[in-house]
Amino acid sequence: MNNVKTSFSIRDMENLSGIKAHTIRIWEKRYNLFSPERTDTNIRTYNLESLQKLLNVTLLYNNGYKISKIAKLGDQNIPSLVNEIIAKNSEKSHSINSFKLAMLNFDQSLFLKTYNGLMEEKSFTQIFNEVFIPLLNELGLLWQTNTISPAHEHFISNLIKQKIYIHTEMLQFETPSRKDEVYVLFLPENEIHELGLLYINYQLALKGYKTIYLGQTMPIESLEDLLKYYTNIRFVSYFTVAPTKDDMGDYFNKFLKVLKKSPTSQLFVLGHQIQEIGELKPKEPIKIFKSIDQLIESL
Repeated sequence: MNNVKTSFSIRDMENLSGIKAHTIRIWEKRYNLFSPERTDTNIRTYNLESLQKLLNVTLLYNNGYKISKIAKLGDQNIPSLVNEIIAKNSEKSHSINSFKLAMLNFDQSLFLKTYNGLMEEKSFTQIFNEVFIPLLNELGLLWQTNTISPAHEHFISNLIKQKIYIHTEMLQFETPSRKDEVYVLFLPENEIHELGLLYINYQLALKGYKTIYLGQTMPIESLEDLLKYYTNIRFVSYFTVAPTKDDMGDYFNKFLKVLKKSPTSQLFVLGHQIQEIGELKPKEPIKIFKSIDQLIESL
């Protein structure tokens, strides 16, 4: 298990919990909540148990418990109180923390246990919107601050993808009930981040639409082949890193030439790069959506 991260800096603790390093030091000194080890250069390091305790303390603190009261509970009583709060109204926060721990330890069993617990109470759509999206937003920040490695991000992202695949496949056993439009989902060339697009595919299938999922790094020329088989196509793409802001105008112009061959077809575009286009507003029949929810609600 030498790939398991068991030692954390105080900056890691801050990034993972949302509690400032200065506050953690105060809690440590004044209330003896944590007992970090010290490196040869006198730098604090925290073990996995300390991280778990901090995440539990954070949940209690964010639910109105004073830190002085939490400190008096003792290590044995804190988890019990956390479970009581979770049962009432804080399942989301606890689940996100559990998924973080699963990620840090490459612990698939913990991921599945947490996920299955959520499925007993919520729909997959609720889990994705209420838990997975906030989790993925946090992971982006953790990756940027070097708190987690690309391996951690890939591990948790692929587990989430597996769940999307499973729920999408269950829907695809049924014949699409809406045949007025065909949705073709793809990522542009040099784009490999497909989690958002996979979820859109699930939502479209849930609404009864026929979808054709093509996946990563598709050339525009290959998409043109679909026009031989279908009219009234809704091409859907998700720009996370490509095309860049500088290349987007050329990309849209190239796609417009394809759409001219099918007057009833359109291109729907979402993703991080769309936030960067500024004054660049593509012409009809290309539509920009700020979020997955906005796209789904427009259907």
